[in-house]
Amino acid sequence: MKLPRRQFLHLAAAAATLPALSQFASAQNYPTRPVHLLEGFGAGGAPDIVARLIGQSLSERLGQSFVIENRSGATGNIATEAVVRASPDGYTLLLVATPNAINATLLKLDFDFIRDIAPIAGIVRVPLVMEVHPSVPAKTVAEFIAYAKANPGKVNMASAGIGSTTHLAGEMFKTMAGVDLFHVPYRGAQVFPALLTGEAHVYFGPLLSSIEYVRAGSFRALAVTTMARSPILADVPALGETLPGYEVSAWFGIGGPRRTPEEVIEKLNKEVNVSIADPKLQAKLANLGGTALGGSPADFAKLIADEVRKWSRVILAANMKRE
Repeated sequence: MKLPRRQFLHLAAAAATLPALSQFASAQNYPTRPVHLLEGFGAGGAPDIVARLIGQSLSERLGQSFVIENRSGATGNIATEAVVRASPDGYTLLLVATPNAINATLLKLDFDFIRDIAPIAGIVRVPLVMEVHPSVPAKTVAEFIAYAKANPGKVNMASAGIGSTTHLAGEMFKTMAGVDLFHVPYRGAQVFPALLTGEAHVYFGPLLSSIEYVRAGSFRALAVTTMARSPILADVPALGETLPGYEVSAWFGIGGPRRTPEEVIEKLNKEVNVSIADPKLQAKLANLGGTALGGSPADFAKLIADEVRKWSRVILAANMKRE
């Protein structure tokens, strides 16, 4: 049977809207199966802890499991690339972190991080701690700068690896303070034995893994690296009090593949914001030394873009070659 042209066009138009309607309905019902949240830094560290805290809260709120997958390696890029290549349906997400912003400039990637990862929501910001071995005579940041200038190239600055947040925090300090520190990269947790023996002199270390050493007196904390002081080290000044404009933090949020439906992004953003406003979760994040972020997807996109620009300048100033 031959349909009249007008009827045929109406049917064709209706058929064309079906995929969009189906996608919208799917987004409205999201999630209908378990969601996988990938983190790229291994079990037990701050990224894994943050991923599990937010994953548990989202599971409870949305009625589906949020499965945390540890895909460590390549400073987070194994997990990141897996999410970039995943179907943009909201069922494969990424725990976005500071190294993603560093890697965007430092590494030759097979993807464009800002283009290929859709920002969903910021979760938390955690300071690093500028800490020294007790043999270092400095009691303040100003005294340390004076000591380093009097001993150029003789003060060993430890890091958890070339291109790590701990390394770039130190490079930023060197540039802003005008000091010559000798960078010694270690493999992950090996940095702490080096600092304990005095082989390393200064380390810009994660608060979560450093605080017990500081409290025990094994290291001397000179400053925290966020703009404001940390409530759990309230007597330790912010580094910006001595070097105005200095700010480094380990921050975490959630992203998804490019072209993730807006309805899914908005739903996840809303639930993350509700989750981190919960006093119980806020208390757990505070135990990490963290301050909740929250905000819109656009707010998180701005944070990422600002961090990419900041670390690009640090990498250029340190004359670090792209790998």
